[in-house]
Amino acid sequence: MITLHGFPASNYYNIVKHALLYKDVPFEEHLIFTGNDQLLAVSPVGKVPAITTEDGVTLSESSVICDFLEEAYPDTPLYPESATKRAMVRQIMKIAELYFELPSRRLIPYVFSGVDAPDAIKKEVRQVIKRGIPALNRLCQFSPWIAGETFTMADIYMHYVNVVVINCASTQLDWDILAEIPGMKQWNETMSQSDIAQKIEADRRANMPEFKTHIKALVQAAQSK
Repeated sequence: MITLHGFPASNYYNIVKHALLYKDVPFEEHLIFTGNDQLLAVSPVGKVPAITTEDGVTLSESSVICDFLEEAYPDTPLYPESATKRAMVRQIMKIAELYFELPSRRLIPYVFSGVDAPDAIKKEVRQVIKRGIPALNRLCQFSPWIAGETFTMADIYMHYVNVVVINCASTQLDWDILAEIPGMKQWNETMSQSDIAQKIEADRRANMPEFKTHIKALVQAAQSK
């Protein structure tokens, strides 16, 4: 059985978890936070998520794990058959990561501490997101799924990118970012209503108090050095 290492407060962890549940692949969860030396045993740079495969191999990086799951468990595909269409799905995922998730992630410390980010950081984050909006407007189809008629990994990826966008960038920037992409908010709501997404969201909420305690301990340890 696959072991999924990480914690439910992580959106990257939840991308992999959603793919596992969608593909109906048996797995168990191993709760472990970043900053734990034990994580290096399964993740070369100590990041989550990571998995241990059925044959004992460890893999990290969410996109690598998702590609592995697609190849190892192809019965319920999350990518189109056409190489071109697969590349188009990955293009959406990459743009969502680079121009939505990563800039929004810069605001996480301020959200957790309950203070406003400096204006300079807000400006930088806004500029990057503004580059992503027209790109996603051109690429996302919402007919009814992001890449067309078929549910793909792009739907999973974008949904958990949006968790960070909504909770960090939209709140810190006072900006309804999803509304800038026609169809995105309705699609995101549809995604959130699935049984899998609701289970993952419940697990995320349940894990948040423990995760915040962990983050505070890391900050205090760093300040004491």
